[in-house]
Amino acid sequence: MRKTLLLAFFASLLICFSFTKPIWSLTDYSKQSLLEVDFSNRDLRAVTFNLTNFRGANLSGSNLQAASLFGSKLEDSNLSNTNLREATLDSAVLKGTDLTNAVLEDAFAFNTKFEDVIITGADFTNVPMRSDVIKDLCLIANGTNPITLRDTRETLACEP
Repeated sequence: MRKTLLLAFFASLLICFSFTKPIWSLTDYSKQSLLEVDFSNRDLRAVTFNLTNFRGANLSGSNLQAASLFGSKLEDSNLSNTNLREATLDSAVLKGTDLTNAVLEDAFAFNTKFEDVIITGADFTNVPMRSDVIKDLCLIANGTNPITLRDTRETLACEP
């Protein structure tokens, strides 16, 4: 009887922990103030950062594939060499943000604000953006992405 109860207890613990995430694996940083945080070279795939303040943060070299940065403030942040494939950047503010060699392929950035950004070597393949934003980005677009080998101007469909 005691052995059966012990087995049932451990089985219920196993079931419980297989359906929940451990508390140390935080995947939702929504509405946080992460000023000047260093999240460089991290695996942040599919993490939620909605409405998060990243002013002055370092996210360089990180994998943010499928992450949600909806409405985030990324002013003066370093996103160089980041993987932003399939990320949600809609309504985010990128002012003074470094996107050097970032891959934004298939990201969603229709209402994203890009101001005084560095986009040398960035890949914007299949990123829906407003035409006025594309026009402004084309004025500063240059370089080739070292990962995808695509020219930044071509990924933005800039006119020659």
